[in-house]
Amino acid sequence: MIRIKGLEKAFNDKVVLHDINVSFESGKTNLIIGKSGSGKTVLLKSIAGLHEPDKGEVWFGDILFNKLDFNSKKEIRKEMGMLFQGSALFDSLTVEQNVKFPLDMFTLETPEEKIERVNFCLNRVGIVNANRLFPSELSGGMKKRVAIARAIALNPKFLFCDEPNSGLDPVTAIMIDALIREITEEYSMTTIINTHDMNSVIEIGENIVFINDGYICWEGNKDEVLRSDNELLNEFIFANSMAKHLLTPRKK
Repeated sequence: MIRIKGLEKAFNDKVVLHDINVSFESGKTNLIIGKSGSGKTVLLKSIAGLHEPDKGEVWFGDILFNKLDFNSKKEIRKEMGMLFQGSALFDSLTVEQNVKFPLDMFTLETPEEKIERVNFCLNRVGIVNANRLFPSELSGGMKKRVAIARAIALNPKFLFCDEPNSGLDPVTAIMIDALIREITEEYSMTTIINTHDMNSVIEIGENIVFINDGYICWEGNKDEVLRSDNELLNEFIFANSMAKHLLTPRKK
């Protein structure tokens, strides 16, 4: 579990996050939703240690993460996996080398052990016979799968996903959602996902936090989100539904 207490973050004179108090459960897909500029990415990066909060506490289990020294934080980071919005694969490395990268950085395993783990992770996400390919040779969906394989290479306790469905077609997006949900449950990870994709909300939103202008305005689950009387949340849902309708080609 990850618990956030009184977290605040500002850049120059602009306060982006205001007194955030929230918990994210293990073994469940925890979603942070909100419009662009709402603060959800800053919140995710503050939790993961990519931003330093100005105030507040970030607890990983019973460890106060944001108050640790550099070396202690590094130990906790070994237990984190990160799926970036654009997959963030290294273009000059093969699929195998990309997935092996965190193993090279953080473990003392033998080359044989690393390759065994790489192949296990690739098989787990449904990637076969692609070890020697480069990212430029992969489809968008395959890139996301490879990025997930890399994110779970260290068998993390915590998985952070920033807009995992960005740039994907609806069918592939559903497959990626299902994969993230499966590995979350399988490994009992604390998974936090930033998204504005309402399909993801409805499909895998077991614990949902809605953030608006840096404030948490609503919390619930996928069964409650469409029945909420929260005006800001309903505006967000309506805007996303309208955008999807307008961008969907009409049948002739």
